[in-house]
Amino acid sequence: MADANGNTAFSKAKKYSSWKYSLAILETTYLLALLLIFTGSGLSKILAEELRNLTANQYIIVLLYLFIISVVYYFLSLPLNFYSSYILEHRFCLSKQKIQDWLKDQIKAGIIYYIISIILIALFYYILKHFIHTWWWAVSISWISFSLILARLAPIVIIPLFFKYKKLSNDILRERIMNLANKMRVKILDVFEIDLSKKTLKANAAFVGIGKTKRVLLADTLKDKYSDDEIEVILAHEFAHYKLKHLLKLILINSLATILAFYFIFKTSNFALRLFGLSSLSDIAALPVVIMYLVVFGIITQPIQNYISRHLEKNADKMSLSVTDLKGAFVSMMEKLSAQNLADRNPHPVIKFFFFDHPPVDERINMAKSL
Repeated sequence: MADANGNTAFSKAKKYSSWKYSLAILETTYLLALLLIFTGSGLSKILAEELRNLTANQYIIVLLYLFIISVVYYFLSLPLNFYSSYILEHRFCLSKQKIQDWLKDQIKAGIIYYIISIILIALFYYILKHFIHTWWWAVSISWISFSLILARLAPIVIIPLFFKYKKLSNDILRERIMNLANKMRVKILDVFEIDLSKKTLKANAAFVGIGKTKRVLLADTLKDKYSDDEIEVILAHEFAHYKLKHLLKLILINSLATILAFYFIFKTSNFALRLFGLSSLSDIAALPVVIMYLVVFGIITQPIQNYISRHLEKNADKMSLSVTDLKGAFVSMMEKLSAQNLADRNPHPVIKFFFFDHPPVDERINMAKSL
């Protein structure tokens, strides 16, 4: 009977993962198709011209242009978005979130996305205007700097908009986590429990923030179902990332990818603009072309970044096991986590290449058993 249940769970996870992969490919393809149609049909130029007739202020034009295309894109992609983030999660019993709460989250996420996009795009056009020949590196540095500021502010500004969290009420577990942090020489503000179950039944824990905002967030879906040993080995893994300077390495890798992306736009955009009948990147009508560049560049570089990330994750696993000596807890935690989150434990190599930034569960378990 256990084998039958195991096979059923495995089949369910495979089916769920297959849907997620397919939807991710479809959403990206759909975005690129919409951008091509919008730009190639001349609609982007028409919208930009209408806005220039309305106002001469470039930044108001940017604000209005981005607002219009964001709203239009949201409604055009709503069926896909709704299916992937709401229907699919309920279909596989991974969420009990009510539709009105899902809508509230969508509105909040949309506002945050719009504010962040306005800041980044306004920086892009300001720098484009003042650094005509060297804009690519100035834009890269400004976007990288903003992402670091955002990472610092996220635990105190953004996360509380979606979740309520408080100091961990389990004093024994809290003290154990704080002792682990001290043992690994990781400074944290405190350990918090977060009401993740409001939105998903998946389990997670995170070490978030930069500098004085560093803190541990422990999901209630994990806190209530996992042993203290299992939770300790999870957080040892998160602290290992910090000890091994993985965050710094990932920042450098992502920064390099950002610089290369904008340099590539700088060198080739004249050809791309001519294809769409556009004269300059400084024209707001060319914004969809920039977005297409970034999307395509992201698709091309993602497998490389995933490969590097998998390597870092493997090293974090090894350190967590070395520090805690909780091999059994690590294996049981991975078994439970994969079942709860419907993880694809043994994906096809092509799927792993394109989608996995962590080693698959079976690889992580086998690695732990081999130590």
